[in-house]
Amino acid sequence: MQCEVCSTKCASAGALRKHMKTHSKEAFECTVCNKKFPRALALEMHLHIHTGERPFECTVCHKKFSQSVHLPIHMLIHTGHKPFECKVCQKKFRQSSTFQTHLRTHTGERPFACNVCLKKFTTTSALRRHLKIHTGEKPYECTICHMKYCRAGGLRLHLRTHTGERPFKCTVCDKAFKKSDWLRIHMRMHTGEKPYECTLCQKTFAQRGALTTHMRTHTGEKPFECIVCHAVFARSGALKSHLRTHTGEKPFECSVCHKMLGSSKSLKYHSRTHTGEKPYECSVCHKMFAGTNGLKSHLRTHTGEKPYECAVCLKSFRVSSTLKNHLRTHTAEKPFECSVCHAVFAQSSALKSHLRTHTGDKTFECSVCHKMFASSSGLKSHWRTHTEAKPYECTVCLKTFRHGSGLTTHMRTHTEEKPFECSVCHAVFAQSSALKSHLRTHTGEKPFKCSVCHAMFSQPSALKSHLQTHTGEKPFKCSVCYKMFAGSSALKRHLQAHMGVKPYDCLVCHQKFADPRRLRNHLRTHTDDKPL
Repeated sequence: MQCEVCSTKCASAGALRKHMKTHSKEAFECTVCNKKFPRALALEMHLHIHTGERPFECTVCHKKFSQSVHLPIHMLIHTGHKPFECKVCQKKFRQSSTFQTHLRTHTGERPFACNVCLKKFTTTSALRRHLKIHTGEKPYECTICHMKYCRAGGLRLHLRTHTGERPFKCTVCDKAFKKSDWLRIHMRMHTGEKPYECTLCQKTFAQRGALTTHMRTHTGEKPFECIVCHAVFARSGALKSHLRTHTGEKPFECSVCHKMLGSSKSLKYHSRTHTGEKPYECSVCHKMFAGTNGLKSHLRTHTGEKPYECAVCLKSFRVSSTLKNHLRTHTAEKPFECSVCHAVFAQSSALKSHLRTHTGDKTFECSVCHKMFASSSGLKSHWRTHTEAKPYECTVCLKTFRHGSGLTTHMRTHTEEKPFECSVCHAVFAQSSALKSHLRTHTGEKPFKCSVCHAMFSQPSALKSHLQTHTGEKPFKCSVCYKMFAGSSALKRHLQAHMGVKPYDCLVCHQKFADPRRLRNHLRTHTDDKPL
């Protein structure tokens, strides 16, 4: 049915007759928003929206309505009468109009089209709301803060932010809500109802929005783009949280330690560090976790899954953050700078631990020996010296390790991998610490100072051995002759004398020596220098 005056399409002859009255000369116009009505009574009812008058009251719960037609519909809530049943899903409805709209969710029918952008809708009210996007019309104004809305319902909901009214209360946990829709969604937490099913993987959801977001995991769609760095996200909430990494905004404050967090989710997880709550349990080893991400990452230790692959060296990782940190070994990026000494770090956690060397802060205490540590990882590593736990096992030789890093380093003895290369002489090393020590042979840096004589050393082990010259300490004992030594290397050289091993070869005459010092003395016989 099409209007001959303005070409508007109507669903029925009755709807067309009603529409034609809007073209009559007797149309009644609202002096507030200029909306026109075919009858004076319709205008009178409409004015209640602007005045806030609600003359029609429910005798059961005393809720008031601006129009008489809404009261009998509301009364059906109290009677529980739902005469309209869907033959497809058996869902029941109080009103015929709501039932007809619901049927379109099964048929996919969207009969009401926008004449501007051609977007289609299941109801005329949805179309009317949408049209206000194009016109920019917002006739409903808050008398308190003057905020404007395109719908009366939007204004009513907004007014509750001023009054604090939450009229919709959960009968199970007494939580109250501003909107009936929010209560209905909340009730699904108690009932376990998940009416929205993914047609691809059959996963079910309590909210339509959650299903929409989930579908993007199948389609790969990421419609939300950051205007700063152009990173894309599947959820608007994820984009909102990401933007705070650019602005530095941290609007969520912990009520216990006053730490500021960038998202409500981060605050929720952080709060559990105070409460000790760990609601997520591993179904394999029953270990408990504070967050779903922690559990998800942990489960991969059982499955062996490593879904995050480095595009440079093809190494795989269990968690995305480990991949992100690993990539910096290729780029040499160190974005975290110490504000005290300007040392730079590849990871924020490394900077955090480093800062404690300036403050002397050691907040993590061992419950067995009361030793204090600057980081939780340091305490965790130390704890294994009491339990003797070695949870990391080599799959090749079955040797076990206290730390994952120890296993990683050990595996390189089997693979002969040496991923750390010196940028000066291109020597390669199995450990980053070995490379760091080696680089000092080029720079001449000696950062380790003796507190007694102020001698400087390039390695902490060299300083430790040197300190024993002051203390006279000789903790390393020969198992053959019981002679004591200040360092493990000195003991190792001594043991070679017992075994007859002479690994130090003179390149001139090929005479062999058990000790490098004896080789150096011998070499002077070739150069005419006097041996020491």
